[in-house]
Amino acid sequence: MKDLKKLTLLHSNDMHGDFLAEKVDGKLVGGVSLLSGYVQKVRSEEENVIYAISGDMFRGSLIDSEYKGISTIEIMNLLGPDVVTLGNHEVDYGLSHLLFLEKCAKFPIINSNMYISQTGTRLFRSHLILEPASGMHILFIGILTEETLSMTKRDPLIGKLVNIEEAVSEVGKICNAYRTEDIDLTVLLTHIGFEADKRLAASLDPDWGVDLIIGGHSHTYLEEPAVVNGIPIVQAAVGTDQIGRFDITIDMDGNCIDSYKWELIPITPGNCPKDKALEKLINEYKKVTDQKYERVITRFPIIYTHPARNQETPLGRIFSDILQDSLDVDVMFLGSGSIRQTEIGPIVRYQDISNCFSYDEPVYRVIVTGAQLKKMLLRVFRDEAWNGDHTEFYQFSSNLFVHYIKDRHEIVKLQVKGKNVRDDSLYSVGIVEYHYANTKDFLDLDLSEAKANGMPRKISTGQIDIYEEWLSSRELVSDPLNTRMLIE
Repeated sequence: MKDLKKLTLLHSNDMHGDFLAEKVDGKLVGGVSLLSGYVQKVRSEEENVIYAISGDMFRGSLIDSEYKGISTIEIMNLLGPDVVTLGNHEVDYGLSHLLFLEKCAKFPIINSNMYISQTGTRLFRSHLILEPASGMHILFIGILTEETLSMTKRDPLIGKLVNIEEAVSEVGKICNAYRTEDIDLTVLLTHIGFEADKRLAASLDPDWGVDLIIGGHSHTYLEEPAVVNGIPIVQAAVGTDQIGRFDITIDMDGNCIDSYKWELIPITPGNCPKDKALEKLINEYKKVTDQKYERVITRFPIIYTHPARNQETPLGRIFSDILQDSLDVDVMFLGSGSIRQTEIGPIVRYQDISNCFSYDEPVYRVIVTGAQLKKMLLRVFRDEAWNGDHTEFYQFSSNLFVHYIKDRHEIVKLQVKGKNVRDDSLYSVGIVEYHYANTKDFLDLDLSEAKANGMPRKISTGQIDIYEEWLSSRELVSDPLNTRMLIE
């Protein structure tokens, strides 16, 4: 007779400060107060419940950015997750600030593969063993994407002192170290993206006993788990409109899953009672941000969109052109991922701009040759940009036109200001700070080589002031419509 016990495992990822419920087809959807209500409801109905979050609690809302994550930690403390792993956006306010926020958190934050390189010391607790029921031991291991290291490089004090270790070896190290423990279920909480999760699962030694991977970063919506190497892999899309739920029967003798059911639960008033205490706290923060950010800046004739990172978009055209015009560069490379809203308009408020560009990073001018510009674009257009992998992509200003053939990985036409680019000519390129700090990885540009053309220069300490000034001086702003990329 098997010794079987039931575990209910709830999970979220990439919440990105999505604290407020929204109306979809006339019905409320999402929001942390309803999400918390569902978690509390399940905890009252089921005997053994764990709620886990796979990274990116921060960024994406005014409530988060206005208070640099402190508001998010206070809200998450009331939400009460049992375990959280780091996402790449947890370091957006700086690694030292993250270490401060960790001290404010009343829930455990884990990560196994982020190290101080000089000493080999992990920056966070590598794992957590939870005991939701007598005799039940659940091991959680946190794994982070390399993208965090890209963000950390911006910190002049500690950016060079941190490195990300390879995920598979870290998982093996922890599983082997705790093999003597009576671990009934092993869960990887990752923030590396769905495709990377599948590659990770395929590389794991079955003897390590990893049972589940709960991921994040790629915002993947699933109808059912993907199973690789016998390991179910899931995500809960993005935001708070839904929550993942596993109902697992654990074989306590075999220390493995006997059976499971997984589903994505919609966060709606019909099945999620409100957490009124949490709603009150969120509304207190919202009242402050509304007063500051509600003023109207301009008007668009229609709603303009930014539906995908790896394509030219109306919002990408508008905002890259504003920076090019205001900062007097030949070409603006505006990171697609820095545009955080999928649509704006027709009324454009200050909060729309602030939500859209929650990073508000400085802009740098770099002087490159035509040959270097071509190499930069070839790096942007690499195969991974089109096949679903999470790569850095850009929105280009109107002075640039590039015709690229995917099958041949070839640029057949490249113009700046309507003239063909010459390999030995020089061009000024605007790049925001995050990308400037990672030009070799993102753009295949060695800054030491670019400096031979002219010293890079910080030409703006932020972007939001530029957008506000430019847009507020115009009564009606339209998408310029001219194509910058022809991809075949």
